[in-house]
Amino acid sequence: MKIVLQRVKSASVSINEHKVGEINQGFVLLVGVSDQDTSKDIDYLVRKISNLRVFEDNDERLNLSIQDVNGSILSISQFTLFANTKKGNRPSFTTAGKPEFASLLYNQFNDSLRLVGLPVVTGEFGANMQVSLINDGPVTIIFDTQQNK
Repeated sequence: MKIVLQRVKSASVSINEHKVGEINQGFVLLVGVSDQDTSKDIDYLVRKISNLRVFEDNDERLNLSIQDVNGSILSISQFTLFANTKKGNRPSFTTAGKPEFASLLYNQFNDSLRLVGLPVVTGEFGANMQVSLINDGPVTIIFDTQQNK
């Protein structure tokens, strides 16, 4: 799995000009799934993201987790994270997970975040979405579970 995490002051997602979800302080997660991903990848990412200390404490140090600040998550499916741009000018997405499998793992990932007590709002898997956010920091972190194997 590949995830681009952005710390935000607020964010929302719309489909066909209709807002389907929004959060205040927390994370926007762009989530990509490959066919090689497993529940172990989900467990790893949920542990890392829920405990990631990237919010400022009273001394302005990045010492607090999303749970410490009662933050929320806006999770967006993002198969284009698996774009291969090695040849030509049109990216190839052959390493992205097949939609049926990717959707299943994406939903399991979001459910696992909810199980650790995090409020999670999502867009719609496979939809053309418009994401608006106010990046805070900016703080942007990339997770790639393939690098752990």
